[in-house]
Amino acid sequence: MHSRNPRTWLVAGKLFIAMLVLAPLLPGAPQGSGFKLIRKIPIGGEGRWDYLSFDPEARRLYVSHLAHIVVIDADAGKVVGDIDTGDPQFTHRAVVAREFGRIFTSNAGNSSVGIFDLKTLAKIDEVKTDPGTDAIIYDPASKRVFTFNGRSKNSTAIDPATGKLIGRVPLPGRPEFPEVDGRGHLWVNIADKSMIASIDPETLELKASWPVAPCVEPSGLAADVVHHRLFAGCRNKLMVMVNADTGAVLGSVPIGPGIDADRFDPGNGYAYASTVDGMLTIAHEDTPDKLTLVDNVKTQIGARTMEVDPKTHHVYVISADLGPPTAEAPDNPRAWPILPNTFVVLEYGK
Repeated sequence: MHSRNPRTWLVAGKLFIAMLVLAPLLPGAPQGSGFKLIRKIPIGGEGRWDYLSFDPEARRLYVSHLAHIVVIDADAGKVVGDIDTGDPQFTHRAVVAREFGRIFTSNAGNSSVGIFDLKTLAKIDEVKTDPGTDAIIYDPASKRVFTFNGRSKNSTAIDPATGKLIGRVPLPGRPEFPEVDGRGHLWVNIADKSMIASIDPETLELKASWPVAPCVEPSGLAADVVHHRLFAGCRNKLMVMVNADTGAVLGSVPIGPGIDADRFDPGNGYAYASTVDGMLTIAHEDTPDKLTLVDNVKTQIGARTMEVDPKTHHVYVISADLGPPTAEAPDNPRAWPILPNTFVVLEYGK
């Protein structure tokens, strides 16, 4: 028999009202990100840029800029160092292998990896890779550095202790950005085949390659290592959530054009995509099988790459003031002139 005690009904009624009030605030139903511009960190200089990387232990942000890696103190918000890679063309990214006390840079112009001292930023060595050296990542599980070489359609593995080339992994197409989980898994986007490839970082074997339709030409890649989910930013204006074990596409949200970077923050469940039109798309992983669009935050034209600070949950994007659109590429800001001394890091958060 149901209780008809008035006190019981009163308590139940209060709980019901509380649920109605708090429902919009539950993790599965975020109501906008609240993100705004926190500060600008001027860098200046001239020329192109590409990827960022973040060292959470040292609180350092590494920013590529032509043949340099600019080192920024994330807490102070100021430039504290500069790495001259000596590349005749362009350096794409720097990654830290802290246990070896070294920084590794991917240099496109001479198809190499530069090796630098983590404390002094002095150059230690340089190792040749293969043509089209672009993205680079350090895998703490295998204790190896991997580059991804677009023109060569492969990955090269380097021993961070000796600086020697260990081997190569042939890939089914042109690789873009990689991701690792620190547990023995390595993935990389295969842009021209609209696939994600899974690599064994120990055996240097291709384990699987998965089509990720409706995603076309995946570029940026991020991982939720706890729930085994990948987030791929696609050139057909989508970000897809993918099962990292099977390759199954579980959901998608719309993003802007010209995607080049994705990140995932386990602290708030947000998956980010930054696009060249100056838009930071923020989605929320409501469950491991559900991705929901939360917000589109306007940043700056050209801000297509980014990084996330896992401590503050702030997002960094980089760009510069651009000249007028060119007749050859009126819709592609990456081809527009870059105005001197306007290169800047933009920090967004709550």
